[in-house]
Amino acid sequence: MEIEKNYVTVYTTFPSKEEAKKTAKIVISEQLAACANLIDKMESIYVWNNRLEESNEVVCFLKTTAEKSDSLMQRIKELHSYDTPCIVVWPILTGDKDYLDWIRKSL
Repeated sequence: MEIEKNYVTVYTTFPSKEEAKKTAKIVISEQLAACANLIDKMESIYVWNNRLEESNEVVCFLKTTAEKSDSLMQRIKELHSYDTPCIVVWPILTGDKDYLDWIRKSL
C-alpha cells in the first residue's frame, strides 16, 4: 500500500440538513472541496456551557487536498451557525488513483 499524503477528508456537523447543504454547495462552488457526503440525523451527546446536551445533527464529509484544508476549515467557520463547530481533518491514507485524481482536478 502506497501512503497518500496529499488528500484529506474534512469532517464537520451541522444543526440542519439545509445548513449542511448550503455550506457544501458554497465550498464546492468555491473549489475548496471536490464533494460532500451528508448523513442526516446523527444523535450527538456533549457538554456545552457546563450542561449535558443532546441534539440531532447532520454529518458532512468533505473531500479535498491537504493544501486546501486550512482554507476550507476557515470558510466552514465563516458560514457555520455554531459558535464552535466541529471541524476535524482526517488524512486519506490511500485510495483509488482515479478517484484521487478526480478530487485534484475538481479543485
